[in-house]
Amino acid sequence: MSVTVTGKKTLVVIRHTPYGSSLARAALDAAMAMAAFEQAIDILFLGDGVLHLMPDQDSAAIGVNNVGKLLASLPLYDIDSVYVDAASAAKYRIATYDTPIAGQFLDQAQIQQLLSRNDHLLGF
Repeated sequence: MSVTVTGKKTLVVIRHTPYGSSLARAALDAAMAMAAFEQAIDILFLGDGVLHLMPDQDSAAIGVNNVGKLLASLPLYDIDSVYVDAASAAKYRIATYDTPIAGQFLDQAQIQQLLSRNDHLLGF
């Protein structure tokens, strides 16, 4: 569980594909950096961002590190609250049991509640 210095919670929203640009990696780096300074961080994979959760990704052909390994390290930073857009996950046939990190799948109403209960939103 995260120890919060400010008492405020930040939601990092990842909406971009893992390998299409540097935005997705920047989002994960920002989340880990904030968590390293004991900020309470939640992550939401939304829209195309759910592609981070595809199992068995092989990014060697494009010469970048596999995002699955990075996601597996999130608990080391006390980032335990990971949320997934259920509709987008269904679109890409991503199952709850087959992701590199456990996440809670949310419907649209639950996503709206999540957005409203965080003090800060950081979108990528």
